[in-house]
Amino acid sequence: MTLEKEQLFFLISDAVGDTARQVTHAALAQYTGRLKAKIRRFPFVNSTKELEQILNDAKNENAIVAATFVNKDLDQFAKAYAQKIHLEYVNYLSKILESITRVTELAPRGEAGTIRQVNDQYMHRMSAVEFAIKCDDGNNTQKGLVQADIVILGVSRSSKTPLSLYLANRGYLVANYPLIPEVQLPEILSNVPAHKIFGLLASPAYIQNIRTNRLKYLGLTQEAKYCQLERIQQEIHYAQELYHTLKAQVIDIEYKSIEETGAEIIEFLQDHADNLSFN
Repeated sequence: MTLEKEQLFFLISDAVGDTARQVTHAALAQYTGRLKAKIRRFPFVNSTKELEQILNDAKNENAIVAATFVNKDLDQFAKAYAQKIHLEYVNYLSKILESITRVTELAPRGEAGTIRQVNDQYMHRMSAVEFAIKCDDGNNTQKGLVQADIVILGVSRSSKTPLSLYLANRGYLVANYPLIPEVQLPEILSNVPAHKIFGLLASPAYIQNIRTNRLKYLGLTQEAKYCQLERIQQEIHYAQELYHTLKAQVIDIEYKSIEETGAEIIEFLQDHADNLSFN
């Protein structure tokens, strides 16, 4: 039976170092059963003084050093110093960065942690989507309406849900609430700042057409009160009065894509934020 050899690895990075860990584990998989690896991680190394000490420790313990430096100065220092003290050193990123630069003639940004930044942005969007789902169609009103960046109001079939999910994918916390004349509004809605409230509006005929097609798709009768023009007019009149009372931003959705409506809301929020910064 072949005995496993032992080898120590120092993983150094000017960021978290997850890339160094993942690539090293992928490489070590080629030596399963033959090599027992011990790994020490050194994240957020950003000075040559700190780096020199780590490299000396690696030399004393006969370690292999694997790095993911995007900072060119740190990589060049580590490479030269490792050569000087006869230490095995590899920077996983340097070769691919050199190749990309050579082919595209574009210089890398040289910013550590950009992968983490992208991952953080992704997680933020996923949290926003989860929030939008939990606060869809009047659910979770007590917390949702207060915590939301955007509160969307509208009658049935005014595209509240798809609009909420679109905005959530842009990183906004969105809650939406259906407007029904016979249903009392939650009191907490009056505590939501007016600039966060957006009221969706379209003509009665436009809403009627969407509702009729919806019922047809579900195989239900189109004679329901839900589709009657007089009923829809009543709902829209109620919505308009409410928007006026709440000083909500009224958004015309008729024959607009979700992207167009979403862009209009985002533009308003950005303009509002700019105005506040100049006051």
